[in-house]
Amino acid sequence: MTDSQKEAPKIEFPCDYPLKVIGVAGPDFQETVATIVRAHAPEFDASSIDVLDSRNGKYLSLRFSIQAQSEEHIRRLFLDLKAHSAVQMVL
Repeated sequence: MTDSQKEAPKIEFPCDYPLKVIGVAGPDFQETVATIVRAHAPEFDASSIDVLDSRNGKYLSLRFSIQAQSEEHIRRLFLDLKAHSAVQMVL
């Protein structure tokens, strides 16, 4: 079997799922992301977010984990985060 034929690793749900959200630095960016995440994961604790500034201060990187229930749960959260104008990237 070649590398292109290998199956992606299966994730067992529920699980802690790490995310990284990068966006334009602003006074409400962190709270906006936390609000979107809480809509999908009500138990999410915003105080668990690790915040890193970019070198020039234009962007923020937010790292955190949620309790993911399914692939669909993660997909919907990614879509909602990406839909926000201040969000540049979701990993």
